[in-house]
Amino acid sequence: MMEETATVIRCPGDGWVTVEVKVKNACNHCDNNDSCGTSAVSKAFSPKVQRFSLPSNTQYEPGELLKLGLPESVILKAAAIVYLMPLAGLFVGAALGHFLASLSGLSGSDLLAIVFGLSGATSAWWLGRRWAKALEINSQPVILSRLGRPIGGISPAS
Repeated sequence: MMEETATVIRCPGDGWVTVEVKVKNACNHCDNNDSCGTSAVSKAFSPKVQRFSLPSNTQYEPGELLKLGLPESVILKAAAIVYLMPLAGLFVGAALGHFLASLSGLSGSDLLAIVFGLSGATSAWWLGRRWAKALEINSQPVILSRLGRPIGGISPAS
């Protein structure tokens, strides 16, 4: 189970709690992050915090810390969908294009295989993106434990 610390933003008592998670990336831990292009892209395009609501029967106070958990299987499935499906689409599309080219007498040209390969990869990427979004919607983190208030007792601004 992957664990992350979240801060309670709001808990209106209707069975839901709104939390905020500070997004961490590996680029913050490297000594070369000032001169690294990946670090610059990561800082420019990745969100710094994520807010979402979780079902909860317990009442929490704003500013309270919670430990959230998400099964690794969800993350591995999403990674496989996003990375492997376009690759499989590329190979299947290229093979289909090569087969069609040989049937039509264009066996010396790889143009049809390239076009079908790119079309297959693009189609599989689009399908994988939709599938990953559905997986994300159906797999919400769960509250594992209540950690209490942060040191200093400062609550975040809503």
